[in-house]
Amino acid sequence: MGYPSVLHVRGRRAVVVGGGKVAARKVYGLLEAEADVVVIAPEAVPDIEALAAKGEIVWRKKTFAEDDLAGAFLVIAATNDRNVNEAVAQAAAPGQLVNVVDDPKRCDFHVPAVIRRGPLTIAVSTGGASPALARRIRRELEEKYGEEYEPYLQFLQKARDIILREVADDAARKRLFRALAAESFRQRGRWDEELAQLLVNEKERNGERGKEP
Repeated sequence: MGYPSVLHVRGRRAVVVGGGKVAARKVYGLLEAEADVVVIAPEAVPDIEALAAKGEIVWRKKTFAEDDLAGAFLVIAATNDRNVNEAVAQAAAPGQLVNVVDDPKRCDFHVPAVIRRGPLTIAVSTGGASPALARRIRRELEEKYGEEYEPYLQFLQKARDIILREVADDAARKRLFRALAAESFRQRGRWDEELAQLLVNEKERNGERGKEP
């Protein structure tokens, strides 16, 4: 069993070895996380070519060499040649995180099937056993957690800052956080209005406590 985590790769170098469709999918995911992406491949699919032309990635049009991994935080071997993928894994330095797309046992990490709804990230992983199953589960979750969750999560992020700033009592904070996370609250859609009322209610509750003998 792996240790689930979310890597922050913004501004960190990620090297993808390979220029095919699988490599392109990895590149898009890394760009979404704002990584500094370098692709190593003598040829590449149009998506990678277009990203390189726009300056969104660096594409080195060459076969893989060990020094291509210099300075990389994260390395993905995504060619259709197992010998090349193995060479990438062998060349990685201690501390570099490596993913070999066709060999789960050679991976330091697995790339899950991901759903993003603003600040909400839902990841599904089978530990490399069945990416197809992970994708199917992701599709099911995409239907349950639709695009409407993005503005809701943005509201929750804003509301959390307000509560932490205005409410000192830990128990009161927990009550408010639970109320805002309730599905009934989300569905009603009157988020700002109800948050304001909840804050008033908590202030009144605290005021009544202060009057107790």
